[in-house]
Amino acid sequence: MRAPRPRAPRRPITSTGLVQAFVRRPVGVAEITADGIRLLVIVSVLVAGIGWGPVQVGIFMLALFGALAPRALRIRPSVDISIGVTMLIAAWSNVFDLYTEIVGWDKIVHAALTGAVTILVVTAAQRGGLLPQTGSPRFALVLSGAAVGLAVGSIWEMLEWAGHTFTDAVIFVGYDDTIGDLAADGVGGLIAGLALSLLPHGGFSRATPATERATEREPAGGAR
Repeated sequence: MRAPRPRAPRRPITSTGLVQAFVRRPVGVAEITADGIRLLVIVSVLVAGIGWGPVQVGIFMLALFGALAPRALRIRPSVDISIGVTMLIAAWSNVFDLYTEIVGWDKIVHAALTGAVTILVVTAAQRGGLLPQTGSPRFALVLSGAAVGLAVGSIWEMLEWAGHTFTDAVIFVGYDDTIGDLAADGVGGLIAGLALSLLPHGGFSRATPATERATEREPAGGAR
């Protein structure tokens, strides 16, 4: 009896593949729900522009980018929904000053938001061929998640400092706050990496676009 041939690894997704994945029609209740959350983020951008000014609009634009990215990356709908909800909560928490009104809320959202961004970054790296999509040890994904979380957190703290210094002094910065935020970011990235290592197919949706399936079926040496 012949042993089954091992499945060839997926080729890195192209820009065309990203566009086709982004504009595809949603399939199933979960994907429709995820698109509904994206619509809420778009509405939030408009509302923020009318009621709270350019700084809040900028924050909601970042949230919108984070909510749109899972569609292009074909992230599984359940994770897609979680990312979109996290983006909404993080942005509106800033509008209503929940980070200062509720003790510990800042750290909770830092961990959740950084975890969401970590999933996007790691999945994009897998889609782009920078990280293996299959067969990588679980601990490697966990460590990658923690590293990405700390990197994302560091960039965010720099942006906060720049915002405080050059845009709005109301933005709070401080040594203790920064260290606490980075610790929460590391935890969020670690949890995200662990989740990706335990989920079937990682963060990817099981369904793949027709063009991607055709690419996977193509022999390694090209057309014969």
